[in-house]
Amino acid sequence: MLNNFCRMPLWQAGPSLTKVAQGVLPAETVILNSNLVNVCTAEIQQDIDIAIWGGRIAYVGNADHCIGTDTQVIDANGQYAAPGFLDGHIHVESSMLGVGEYARAVIPHGTVGIYLDPHEICNVVGLDGVELMVADAKRTPLKAMITTPSCVPAVPGFEDTGASIDAEDIARSMQGHSVVGLGEMMDFPGVLGADGPTHDKLRRTLEADRIVTGHYPARDLDRGLNAYCAAGIRCCHESTTPESALAKMRLGMYAMLREGSAWRDLAALAPIIASGTIDTRFACLVSDDTHPHTLLEHGHLDHLLRRAVEEGIDVITAIQMITLNTATCFRMDNELGSLTPGKCADIVLLDDLDSLVVCRVFIDGELVAKNGRCLFALEPFVYPPWATNTMHVGTEVCPETFAIAAPDPQAESVTARVIEVIPERVGTIERSASLAVVDGFVQIRHKVGEKSTDTDGATTSVWGSGEKDTATRVGEKSTDADILKAFVFERHHATGSFGVGFVKGFGIASGALASTVAHDAHNLLVMGTDDADMALAANALIRSSGGMVVVKDGEVIGQVELPVAGIMGTGSVDEIARPVAGLKNAWRAIGCTMESPFMTMALIPLACLPELRLTNRGLIDCVKFEQVALWIS
Repeated sequence: MLNNFCRMPLWQAGPSLTKVAQGVLPAETVILNSNLVNVCTAEIQQDIDIAIWGGRIAYVGNADHCIGTDTQVIDANGQYAAPGFLDGHIHVESSMLGVGEYARAVIPHGTVGIYLDPHEICNVVGLDGVELMVADAKRTPLKAMITTPSCVPAVPGFEDTGASIDAEDIARSMQGHSVVGLGEMMDFPGVLGADGPTHDKLRRTLEADRIVTGHYPARDLDRGLNAYCAAGIRCCHESTTPESALAKMRLGMYAMLREGSAWRDLAALAPIIASGTIDTRFACLVSDDTHPHTLLEHGHLDHLLRRAVEEGIDVITAIQMITLNTATCFRMDNELGSLTPGKCADIVLLDDLDSLVVCRVFIDGELVAKNGRCLFALEPFVYPPWATNTMHVGTEVCPETFAIAAPDPQAESVTARVIEVIPERVGTIERSASLAVVDGFVQIRHKVGEKSTDTDGATTSVWGSGEKDTATRVGEKSTDADILKAFVFERHHATGSFGVGFVKGFGIASGALASTVAHDAHNLLVMGTDDADMALAANALIRSSGGMVVVKDGEVIGQVELPVAGIMGTGSVDEIARPVAGLKNAWRAIGCTMESPFMTMALIPLACLPELRLTNRGLIDCVKFEQVALWIS
């Protein structure tokens, strides 16, 4: 695949690189005395120099003959030189930062390149939003390699988005210099069903000789997975069990092991790598979604390295998983991913392989970060008004909006489908619960005096009169059924439509939450226990052009304003991390102890993940892929 992400193309630099390697032409830069992490042979080579010219590596070895009078000489003093880190699957928008500020946040942690799927902004403002991301990225040294969003909307017919992408849009996008592939193909039912429009998107990508990235969370690891791979899909980040990741690797699909702010799959998946019983060339580490406070507190891909080692993965293997393996996945290992002659001089210097602290970062041979700080300046990016004026809710939202009428106003109780979230996992579980009816309206905090039955035969309970009734699930300890009301309002075209459901698993005792970060359509999601608080939360985001908010007892106790498409802010990582940290405290104040709960909340409308989801059109069964009723008769 042609690389447009190096300072000078290899065909142009080649003659000079050969001269530098032989000592005929002086190198521009030489890094001396490093311990080289050779990802090609999985070994450490001691006392290695690296000679650089034109942004590329010319020579690896004893580079005394490459040094001229004008050569910049940098002494590594025994530090470990590794290839620059590559994130094979990332949604920058989930950091709530623009790409420029994101680059400033991650480059000091060794990240030199990202394969980003900007389908979040694309769902709101279309491919014009993707072009904004490209323009912002070009101001930085970061290699921002675009995978064109494939599923806008995520699953057609189940939600309303701000834009839509078809095969012709994808074909045109493949001509862009920043585009290296197709973003995660979430419509796996369309792939398996040989749906014409879905396969047209794949065809136009493959015709352009680009990579198709995947999203396959289904349980069928036999015929279904084979069919998905056979369609030309090269990688997948949705493995949550060792069996799933191993099955993909055995079929030649790159298994991207995810460890982000909320989706922490590495502990479950690492044993297949750490066991040492399989070849790990088809394994990568990716972050997928990372909040700003995670970047500040823990780092980026350097954090994933440390986590991998904690889980028993060999350190060199872990480095391969964010360098050579990732570059090979995208068919760019001829340019990226190793410190070898001809490759881009993207180099990370580490003090040791125990702490894995990044000391210096070079991109195309230029020192761009040192000791945790960027060395390049960046002016604020200016967004056009169409990107910051995206809140178009076509209905007045008031406390009465959140009153849920019972299907039979004379009944004493109703049985409803309930979405149960799973902390630090992307999946949900479909449950059912018996809820009281008072004056014709369904109550979630009113005692009904009876247990509810899950769809799998287990039992849960409902809350009553401010107290937590508990019941025993089959084979498990007692749990609380912390049921919340949930509403998803269409906010792109002022249609006034909204879906209604119930959610459990957050442990919230009172108050309300709202967010326009609600994958992937990013409509307005509101959850809570109190109708007035829910209305206050919704209107706070309508006024601020989007973001996230927590309300308790009629007061906003935490808010992050995200005016860019309702999903990103305009400040630096420090400026955005502060209100995000305040939001975390607000969650605690209303009873939630979940890690990164807003990320978990944000997946409630995502209709391409099992089992049950809520969009502005209603409840979606994401196993059978059909709309289902809220009430169970």
